[in-house]
Amino acid sequence: MPETSAILGVYLSETMDLDAVYGAALRAGGDDVILRHPSEIEDPTAVRFAICWLPGAEAFAPYPNLDLAMSIGAGVDALLAHPGLRPDVAIARVRDPHQADLMAGFAAHEVLHYERGFGQMMDNARERRWQPLPMRAPEAARVAVLGHGTMGRAVVQALRALGFTLRVACRSLPEDPVDGVTYLSGVGSILNAANGVDYLINVLPLTAATENVLNAALFARMSPGARLIQIGRGEHLVEADLTAALDAGRLAHATLDVFRTEPLPVGHPFWQDSRLRITPHIASDSLPEIVAAQVIESTRALRCGAPLAFGVDRAQGY
Repeated sequence: MPETSAILGVYLSETMDLDAVYGAALRAGGDDVILRHPSEIEDPTAVRFAICWLPGAEAFAPYPNLDLAMSIGAGVDALLAHPGLRPDVAIARVRDPHQADLMAGFAAHEVLHYERGFGQMMDNARERRWQPLPMRAPEAARVAVLGHGTMGRAVVQALRALGFTLRVACRSLPEDPVDGVTYLSGVGSILNAANGVDYLINVLPLTAATENVLNAALFARMSPGARLIQIGRGEHLVEADLTAALDAGRLAHATLDVFRTEPLPVGHPFWQDSRLRITPHIASDSLPEIVAAQVIESTRALRCGAPLAFGVDRAQGY
């Protein structure tokens, strides 16, 4: 018979009340998976799993029998790099099919915002100025997408449907490529993908190989006056290099949804830079019912020793 005894977990986040967002959906999923705030844990040795979003430096220390840390988002870099998470603890992440669609919509919106001049038209409207702007065929706009996982592929499909010319840098060439898209892989693929593009969209996972990948060398490859859409991880971007590229006219604008420090500090100079569009890490999100279902499935698998369907390969970083 399958194991049905209750399994205890803990919410771990320094920046988010996970119970407020996901608790109702988790409780509705079954009473055999129990989650508590750290302050509500009477016996830390009974805790077998944690669901996490940016856990603090000492967050894992009280739980010696922890077997699973699960991110409520697609990214697990904060868990992989966490000094307090034992290497024998399994890591898993949520894979929400809607999350990729939300990400693709965000990316397409930003490309269209710049390409069709909606910012300029908003300024014109405020000044009551009727001034149609010039247009070009979508295929004349060259777009590079860095990354071709679930998120990257959704972004590529959305932009290809709109007619843009696309070049993709990916770890390995896809078995099912999108028609009309150029794929690059291997050494130098990221730099080569950026050559002469008008828009660069970053959806890479954060690994040792991709940290600081959005830098001066990459920006120098792009078409003068190009735009960056940064929806990967904050650690991908060398912030000083971005500012220098904007000051030099190498880039005209950038959309930044992720940052090295989140929330973005009030005194950060990015807030005052009119060449930037700042959004608070909302390019996509995991729906509560999806998070709950996958957390429950993962913890039940943990309890009975089954493979974790949403597990992460620590060596690959995703």
